[in-house]
Amino acid sequence: MIEDYALIGDQRGAALVRRTGSIDWLCLPRFDSDALFARLLGTADHGFWDLAPVHLADASAAPVPVRRYADNSMVHEIEWVTETGVVRVNDFMVPGGVEAPQVVRIVTGVQGDVPMRSLLRTRPEYGLVVPRLDRADGRHVAIDVPAAGGRLWAQATVPLQTHDELGDVHAAFTVSEGETVAFSLVWREGIDVPAPQPAPDALLQYTLDHWREWADRCTYTGDDRAEVLRSLLTLSALIYAPTGAIVAAPTTSLPEEIGGDRNWDYRASWLRDGAFAATALARCGYLGEALAWKDWVIRSCAGTPGRWRIMYRVDGTTDLREEVLAHLPGYEGSAPVRIGNGAADQLQLDVYGELADTLLEFALGVGPDATPGIAAVIVDLATELEPLWAEPDMGVWEVRGPRRHFVHSKVMAWVTFDRAVQVIERGWATGPLERWKALREAIHAEVCEKGFDPEWNIFTQSYGSRELDAALLYAMLAGFLPADDKRVIGTIEAVQRELGTESGLLLRYRTEGEHVGVDGLSGDEGHFLICTGWLAECLARIGRVDEAQDVLAALRSLRNDVGLLAEEYDPAAGRQLGNFPQAFSHLAEILAAVAIGTASVGGEHTTVTTEPAGAAP
Repeated sequence: MIEDYALIGDQRGAALVRRTGSIDWLCLPRFDSDALFARLLGTADHGFWDLAPVHLADASAAPVPVRRYADNSMVHEIEWVTETGVVRVNDFMVPGGVEAPQVVRIVTGVQGDVPMRSLLRTRPEYGLVVPRLDRADGRHVAIDVPAAGGRLWAQATVPLQTHDELGDVHAAFTVSEGETVAFSLVWREGIDVPAPQPAPDALLQYTLDHWREWADRCTYTGDDRAEVLRSLLTLSALIYAPTGAIVAAPTTSLPEEIGGDRNWDYRASWLRDGAFAATALARCGYLGEALAWKDWVIRSCAGTPGRWRIMYRVDGTTDLREEVLAHLPGYEGSAPVRIGNGAADQLQLDVYGELADTLLEFALGVGPDATPGIAAVIVDLATELEPLWAEPDMGVWEVRGPRRHFVHSKVMAWVTFDRAVQVIERGWATGPLERWKALREAIHAEVCEKGFDPEWNIFTQSYGSRELDAALLYAMLAGFLPADDKRVIGTIEAVQRELGTESGLLLRYRTEGEHVGVDGLSGDEGHFLICTGWLAECLARIGRVDEAQDVLAALRSLRNDVGLLAEEYDPAAGRQLGNFPQAFSHLAEILAAVAIGTASVGGEHTTVTTEPAGAAP
C-alpha cells in the first residue's frame, strides 16, 4: 500500500523506501527529473534497489521489520530481527548541496551474523531504458544515463557484481555485530569519474546534524510538538533548496481511486500550495524558508510574459506539458501514468488571493526594509486580477470540465483587493485605493447575493448551484465575514455534515461515479485530507476547540508508522490514496495545530482585515 513507503530526500530530489527495504521510486538530481526507479508505478522491470536480509527472499517467512526516522531527521532507519541476528539499515540522501546528489545506504550489524543482499536495477526514463554498465573496479560501477546528460556511480565497501544484459548491480555479503557495509548511488553530470566519497559514517553524521539543527529552529511549543515537527520536516524535504521552490509532492500518478484514472503529476511548484506551505513554515519559526519561496515566486513570475501562471517547475521554467507514459501499468493497475500537468495553463482566480494573503502575513513579520518589496507584489497581483476577477474559472480543484463562477474563487478575489487596500493604507505601496475599496465591496456584495443560498444558510460551490464544496471552509478562514456570522457557521456545519464522516474526514465535493461530474471527470476519489485540516481550523475559529481537537486527532490517526500522509484517504478500504507524501496534508496538520493552540489561549488568527466585512444581503 502507499503507506508502506517512507520518504528520503536532499532538498533537490527524493526517493521512496518500502518497509521491505526496497527503494521503488527515485528522481535525481531533481524532484522533476525522469525517475531512475519506477517500480512504484510498474513492476520490477521498471527499476528498484533492494537491500535486505537474504531470508526475505522467502516472503512467507519474513518478519515485519521495525522502522523509524532517526530522531528529528529525514534519515530512515529499518531494523530486522532474523534467525541469525539483528541488522539495521540507514537510508538517506545528503542535503545541503555540499556533495553530489546521492542515495546512501549503510548496513550495521547489531547482533549475530546476518547474510545480506543488495540488488540495484536502475532503469532511466521511467523504467524504459536498460542502461549500459562500465566497471571501473570491483567496487565502482558506472551506469550511463545519456538522456539526462550524466552518469550514476554505484559504489560500495564490498565487492560489486554486474549482470550486463539486465543492467543489474548486485552484492552478497554477511554483516556481523559491530561491522558496517556502505553503498551509495551518486549522480555525476558532465564528469566521467566517480565522486570522491567521504567516509559513510561522516556523511551520516553530517546528514543527522543538518536535520537536527533545522528541527531545533522550530518555535512551536504545543504538547503535540513532535507531531507538528514531523510534518515540518516533511515540508522541508519538499523544498528545492537551489531556488526555494516547494513541490506539492515528490511523486506522480499515485491514484485518487485504485484502478481509476485520476492520476496526476505533482512534482511541480504550485503557487497556491507553496503559499500554504510557506505560511505553515513561517508560523513555526521558518521565516527564512518562507521568504526564500517568496523570492522564487517573484523571480519565476518576472520571467514569464503575460499573467501569472498557477504552477512552475522547480527552476521557475514553465514547460509542464502533460504526457502519458503508456509503458507503465500504473500503481496497482491505475492507469494512465502522467508526467507534466495540463492544469498549468488554467485560469484559477483563487491563486491571487492565496498569494496576497500569505504575502501580507510575511510583510507584517519582516523588517521595514523588506516590506515595500512584498507590498509591491500584492499590488501587482491586484492589478493583474482586476480585469479577470469577474470571469468564470477552473477553481482551486483544477476542474477539467466547464469553467464556473466558483464561490471560493470569488472570495479569494475579494481577499486580493482587501490585502492590496491594506498595504496601500499602511503607506507600503501606491495604487488606486478608492477604486479597489469600491471593487472590494462590489465583489463582497455579489458573492453574498449570487453565492449564498438563504434557504439553506450556506455558501454554495458556484453561482446558481446548491452543491457544497469543502474549499468554502478555507474561504471562511479568509476574513470575508466575521467568524460568528450565521452564514459562516451555517456553511461550516453543512460541509461537515454533508461532505464528511463522523470523525471529520471530508470529501472535496460529491463525485458522480461512472458519470462525469462537475470536475469533468468520471470516477470517485478518497477523502481529501487538507479539507479535514481546514475543518479543524474553522471549528477552532468559531470557538469549538474540543471538537477541533477531535478532528485534528482523526487526521493524525491516518498517518503511517513514520508519520506521513498522502493526499487522500479511503475509509472503507482503510488506506491512503494519491501522491505521497503530500504537502497539502502535512501543512493542514500544522496550521490546524497552530489555530487550535491560538484559540485555546484566546488569541487571534494572524490574518488581518481593515474593517468589518459588508452587511448581510
